[in-house]
Amino acid sequence: MEPIWAVGLMTGTVLDGYIDVALLRTDGETITSFGKYTLAPYPQSIRTLLEDTLDQARKWNFDGPEPAIFAEAEEAITRAQSTAVANLIADAGLTPADIGIVGFHGQSVLHRAPQPGRIGATRQLGNGQLMEDLLDIRVAYDFRSADVQAGGQGAPLAALYHQALLRTIDATDGKTAVLNLGGVANITWWDGKDQLIAFDVGPANAPINDFIRALGLGDMDRDGKMALRGTVDEPRLARLLTHPYLSAPYPKSLDRFDFLASMADGLGPDDGAATLTAFTTSAVGKALDLLPTRPEKLVVCGGGRHNPAIMAMLGTRAGVTAVSADSLGWRGDAIEAECFAFLAVRVLRGLPISFPTTTGAPQPMTGGRLSHG
Repeated sequence: MEPIWAVGLMTGTVLDGYIDVALLRTDGETITSFGKYTLAPYPQSIRTLLEDTLDQARKWNFDGPEPAIFAEAEEAITRAQSTAVANLIADAGLTPADIGIVGFHGQSVLHRAPQPGRIGATRQLGNGQLMEDLLDIRVAYDFRSADVQAGGQGAPLAALYHQALLRTIDATDGKTAVLNLGGVANITWWDGKDQLIAFDVGPANAPINDFIRALGLGDMDRDGKMALRGTVDEPRLARLLTHPYLSAPYPKSLDRFDFLASMADGLGPDDGAATLTAFTTSAVGKALDLLPTRPEKLVVCGGGRHNPAIMAMLGTRAGVTAVSADSLGWRGDAIEAECFAFLAVRVLRGLPISFPTTTGAPQPMTGGRLSHG
């Protein structure tokens, strides 16, 4: 297949208020060129709607009929993200006819990992057919459900794109891995041959952001200032690091609410931020110990790379050299959206998007749904 222009969309569970939108020219195996990208802000009304939706999703917990708010939120985000796609295409000097596919991840509202004797469950809101009707472009969406229904974790899905990025810097010896720090942290490791491993390693920004927000001190520990001022509660950290998830074998995945801000209950703002940051980075260190070969370098993408406290503690707590994706010429803010553009082309081609070593699926899974076209 000749490379085509694809648009990818991502909105994370951290609810930072932005839609990540990126253009990528690809055949779903290699990256031909990077197009424009933007972070399009959601209106406050949708941010509030999504916060309420996540609250109701947790109460629902896959038991009984879905909350009515799901339909309202799904239409709102589909329309808002369709507008963001149309604007990006126009800003790039392209038309809908120039775009081969849109990869619409949707908004994750609940994820439950499989357990022995019970398959997992996952729910992302996003109406791919409505998006096609609005844009007149084919849409790939619902990337995770088929993997989960087959017994996989449904996450993480970025491994194939991270692998393609590692090829661009000739990182094919297993000494460099990719760490994504969104609401949850996930890692991709590739030996340069046929062994591709990915899994969720622990929390990332979500507990820190929730802790700051609950104190009425903003949406995040901006620039890591609070964590850098604070003192880590080392006895508490040691207890937190005994959590069985951290030493469990991969493949494994997390919901955004599996690790909560309550881990810092009773601590002041600075010490709480420092302790949660130390936990996030120490959990990464434990994850690196699980890999066939411990990487020497982590290329960090996602919002967490902007936090100097996290980047510094990856060195001291995880024992690894951490560099921002941007320092290697990658577009750190665009990687997740680019990933779903890349995966959308694979869905269009009928190529696998998940594997036994990335999600625990029983065999390579094609996954994703296509709008009618």
